[in-house]
Amino acid sequence: MIVLYIYGEEAANMAVNKRRDRHDIVAEILNHAIRGKTKAHITYRAKLGYNQLSEYLPLLVEKGFLQNMTVEHGKQTTRMYKTTQKGIEFLNRLESANKLWESREPLLMK
Repeated sequence: MIVLYIYGEEAANMAVNKRRDRHDIVAEILNHAIRGKTKAHITYRAKLGYNQLSEYLPLLVEKGFLQNMTVEHGKQTTRMYKTTQKGIEFLNRLESANKLWESREPLLMK
């Protein structure tokens, strides 16, 4: 889960109007696939278009952040995507970076 720290009304307004960057989109996909989800579920939950998600999924599988699984229910098979340990590591590191970025501690200059 990604935590964003927003200070004041101006920052809140900026956050509402901000477009998501590539890292935000990847984090959304990985967060929603932690327990294994279908492409349709990830598309809906991450608020992405089908074509946009279709660009990210193969890349995340290739890089080892997602695992592509086939689950059988009787005669029906379902393709699911699940966040790997490497993907969880990415989420943790991104969360740490966001916390550093948002911290209000003064910079030490020498």
